[in-house]
Amino acid sequence: MILRLTAPLLLLVSASLAAELPRIPAKPIAEKKELLFSDDFESSSPARSWHRVVDTFTFAEGALKGTQTRVTDTPSPDGKSVIKAHAAVHGLEIPTRDSIVECRIKFDGATMIDVEFDDRKFTGCHYGHICRAQVRLNGVTVIDEKEGNMRNDIYAMKKDPSKKEEVAKLLAGRQAAFPARLEAGKWYTLVVETAGDEMRVSIDGKRMAYLKSPGIAHATKSKIELGVAGQSGWFDDLKVWNAAPTGR
Repeated sequence: MILRLTAPLLLLVSASLAAELPRIPAKPIAEKKELLFSDDFESSSPARSWHRVVDTFTFAEGALKGTQTRVTDTPSPDGKSVIKAHAAVHGLEIPTRDSIVECRIKFDGATMIDVEFDDRKFTGCHYGHICRAQVRLNGVTVIDEKEGNMRNDIYAMKKDPSKKEEVAKLLAGRQAAFPARLEAGKWYTLVVETAGDEMRVSIDGKRMAYLKSPGIAHATKSKIELGVAGQSGWFDDLKVWNAAPTGR
């Protein structure tokens, strides 16, 4: 049997789904202060602030191109361990608390492009992952990893299938996924704002995603990392500012 929804019922279902997501502030949550870093990637070699993480990035055509090459888990050359599948990641040593990160991005076979904030000295979560904004062609997701999926106890519990429901409860409110409609091969201007315990994402000036969660307020976000999963994605015209909450 095929269930056909009437127009009023479709509106009701859409409203219900929308109600589960936080409201995206119409105005920016952060205002720019001093410019901390900028890179137009016109140089053939990276600026000294960049560092290798999962180093499958190249400087090409006046932009930064990332390509995921660790697609599946593979044995290490010495056969003693396993090299895990992982997105391509390029890191930037810039300590921030509240910030605005702006860059242009383009999907070139990638399934996901993200901007991540880490603190490797923080030991309360896996690898110091604090928070991130993930962009896909069909949506934008904002994640509090410090108090969510990377928190040590939750990270360990995720390996136990019997604790799936318990993990789901702990993760409630720690991320929000918003629908979007982007095109491969097209450049977009991405802006990620962090202010206190809030993160807001806009693309080409349009508000796209928002989350308020305690881990985002981590005092020292010592690294900004750019990630690409699923083949290639591009970054260009990157700028990072210190910021202050606008108070809206």
